[in-house]
Amino acid sequence: MNYILFDGDVRNALLPFTFTRPVADIRVGILTIREKWETFLGLTTTTITEEYLEHKYPMVEMEKNILVNASFLPTKELVAMVKKLSENEAIFKGEDVVAFYTSDTQDEVSFDNYKQIEFEKELIQIKNTWDIFSLNGKAIEADFELLTQGKKSQPIPETVNCINKENIFIEEGATLTFACINASNGPVYIGKDSEIMEGSLIRGPFALCEKAILKLGTKVYGPTTIGPYCKIGGEINNSVLFGYSSKGHEGYLGNSVIGEWCNLGADTNNSNLKNNYAEVKIWSYETQRFEKTGLQFCGLMMGDHSKCGINTMFNTGTVVGVSANIFGSGFPRNFIPSYSWGGASGFTEYKTSKALEVVKVVMARKNEVFDEQEQTILEHVFEISKKYRNY
Repeated sequence: MNYILFDGDVRNALLPFTFTRPVADIRVGILTIREKWETFLGLTTTTITEEYLEHKYPMVEMEKNILVNASFLPTKELVAMVKKLSENEAIFKGEDVVAFYTSDTQDEVSFDNYKQIEFEKELIQIKNTWDIFSLNGKAIEADFELLTQGKKSQPIPETVNCINKENIFIEEGATLTFACINASNGPVYIGKDSEIMEGSLIRGPFALCEKAILKLGTKVYGPTTIGPYCKIGGEINNSVLFGYSSKGHEGYLGNSVIGEWCNLGADTNNSNLKNNYAEVKIWSYETQRFEKTGLQFCGLMMGDHSKCGINTMFNTGTVVGVSANIFGSGFPRNFIPSYSWGGASGFTEYKTSKALEVVKVVMARKNEVFDEQEQTILEHVFEISKKYRNY
């Protein structure tokens, strides 16, 4: 069977992260949503997404296909039901379609003509940007069980102080020394070839993905995920970094989501709680205005390739787009469009030629190639985000 993950109607609510990737490639828990589905299915998947992303994330259609709503995280029970789908059958969770069967001869899909099967058990659905950190604890626990089942952890070094050792899993090649790990509130996963330097304090649920680094004396409160090749220091609480991003120095990051290839300058801090303890509102690309999150704690949402200088201060519920460059004293506005250059004193447009020069250099530092596909995507994001840059 051929499985295709589609963005669904949540794509705009998940911007700025879906400017540069399909919904399926959002990281929540230890794995991306795609990696979760592929691990359960034992098969690769392709994607239905925005046209400008199709060259990097193509769709492969075959004679028989099952389309899966990528905003839903898989479970053992759901995957079993998905595998059993046959012609003119669809799985629903309430009003939302989770998965449905199609063939290459179908001109259109009308669920009125489908047998609609309700999935009764609980599912995690990522519908808003803040769901990525607020549901991260449950996702870490599910991924931990999936990835460690039937496997044996590498031994915990004698210099590492641990609570609840059976809830700690260390992959091959990981190095850690003179750290303190408390896994009593949730599992701690330490990925392949990752490193935890001396003096780090970790409270689960926590995931340190492949080749990621915790620098000396890093303090982490779960649920937190540090994606592949990230480098982290300072204090972090209930946050998700997708991959290849750096917060290498002191400063606080809380209740936040950071995309790929971002850099937070030394002593960057974000607020995650308003002074009056009120519900946090956050910019919505879907409604084009600030919307209530239902959360008292909500910090920074930063899209791919954005950077900020030393001592940057982000207000509660700040949204930063793709390839923004923020610097200077004071609090910048709490919605910073893609390709913005400046800070609290004002912004100008960050020219693509300059922004792409930085992208190329940064990616080369980690032996990744900035190719034509990536350039085309970032140039398209520049164009579609122009309407927000009315400084």
